[in-house]
Amino acid sequence: MKAKKSLGQHFLRNVSILQKIVDSLEIDENDTIVEIGPGHGELTRIILTKNPKKLIVIEKDEELAINLRQTLDNIQIISGDALDFLPKTDLPNNWKLVGNIPYYITGRLLRVVSELPSPPLQTVLLIQKEVAERISACPPKANLLSSVTSGWATAKYLFTVSRRNFHPVPKIDSAVISLRRNDLIANNKFYIVARALFKQPRKKAINNLADFLEISKSQAEKAFVSCGLSLNIRSQNLSSADILCLSSKSL
Repeated sequence: MKAKKSLGQHFLRNVSILQKIVDSLEIDENDTIVEIGPGHGELTRIILTKNPKKLIVIEKDEELAINLRQTLDNIQIISGDALDFLPKTDLPNNWKLVGNIPYYITGRLLRVVSELPSPPLQTVLLIQKEVAERISACPPKANLLSSVTSGWATAKYLFTVSRRNFHPVPKIDSAVISLRRNDLIANNKFYIVARALFKQPRKKAINNLADFLEISKSQAEKAFVSCGLSLNIRSQNLSSADILCLSSKSL
């Protein structure tokens, strides 16, 4: 079965890497697992050896979904788009997410997940290496993607996966990233402030905040002082706790 370029399909065939991905998810018998983009079921079959309570796979390619129904038992197979399915589905508090994610949906997927009533307890994704590096970046190299993600999860770059392990071979290397749901009490204000702070990363954080929230410079200064932050700090040096504090003081 050929990969479809329109869906960004690149199938990982290296069994040892597939096993490392599943091991990183730390599955136990009480877990509900959601897998995105199972393809031919290589990762799915390894997940099943861990005996999770429930396994749901979401496959956008109808031909692949039909093949999975014919070859695998004891799983729920959804033929459709994960971006549509997840917001409409009632999942338990301890669910976990895993998948080989097409590069073009990574940002949208993370945003959809962040807005769920109960984001996954743990997420392990195989994604573009450059994006994995951005998501897992910490101060003083924080960026918009890492900061927005930090509103609901603690990110960790696990390992690099060479492009040679895929069929067809993509143009770039991939990486596996882990996202553990954190206890940060982020809300809409957090995400609004994070996006404002990184609108123009070369500017001082305080100027970004004032300009893009359309608040006075004195109001922005008051927020920074209240949070114990330098008025000269750049956004890439701000932690998720700093952004949370600013969101409570400036909006």
